[in-house]
Amino acid sequence: MRLCYLLALFLAGLSVPAFADPKLDALIAAYPDRLASYTDSELIWKDGTHMPLGSARADRPLVELLEHAGIRDQFAIPYPLAGAPFEAPAIDDDPGRIRNDAFFVKMYGDCRKGQVTPSLRAISWLTRHGGGTIRVTIINGVADQLEKVSRDLDMVPAEMIQYLVPTSGTYNCRPIAETNRLSMHAFGAAIDINARFGNYWLWSKRPQGAIVWRNQIPQRIVEIFERNGFIWGGRWYHFDSLHFEYRPELIALAKQGWPGD
Repeated sequence: MRLCYLLALFLAGLSVPAFADPKLDALIAAYPDRLASYTDSELIWKDGTHMPLGSARADRPLVELLEHAGIRDQFAIPYPLAGAPFEAPAIDDDPGRIRNDAFFVKMYGDCRKGQVTPSLRAISWLTRHGGGTIRVTIINGVADQLEKVSRDLDMVPAEMIQYLVPTSGTYNCRPIAETNRLSMHAFGAAIDINARFGNYWLWSKRPQGAIVWRNQIPQRIVEIFERNGFIWGGRWYHFDSLHFEYRPELIALAKQGWPGD
């Protein structure tokens, strides 16, 4: 299979990476309808676009990574294995919060130019409990995966439904609070559950700047989302416990024990 892969790259006139990268392999596998392959320096899309991967530098501070993330930087912090016990993350340990805007705009479209809404689909949310309808993107099967989440969550114990109904939003063309970076909500690839039970780092910041991790969301709810490719904002030091976003590559790597390059 590896030989066939290399031959295909050669015939396509593409450069072959000097070595396999498990993180980029997971990225390609997570978005097979959009991504084709990679070289040592570029990500290659199915439409022929070449996008620079950047160089992952572990010594860069989080604030710099957030503002100037390359595609490789998105894997800078390992996401905990799905089902891992809840605990307060280490300082600046924000797995999945580092995002390359150009990558996601290319993947889902730019909502500021009206490119996202044509791909949104309405799905029913927790139909047994009157959850109403929400809109998310069909790209990469996000809507299908969220429907699976909804069906599983519809079966959780009655006392957990309060965390899930009503929801606090899916698609919303907006930046992340206090930044100019687009939220995953701007791509229709995220959902916030009931804000009444959510905790957010900016709400929990002490006068001296320290952040105290808080969470009210039951682990069973988180595990259902993670099982279907959604990471949880409660696993971040800069936590957002009502937030889930579709990042199946990070879940896949977590299940593999987060292999090295």
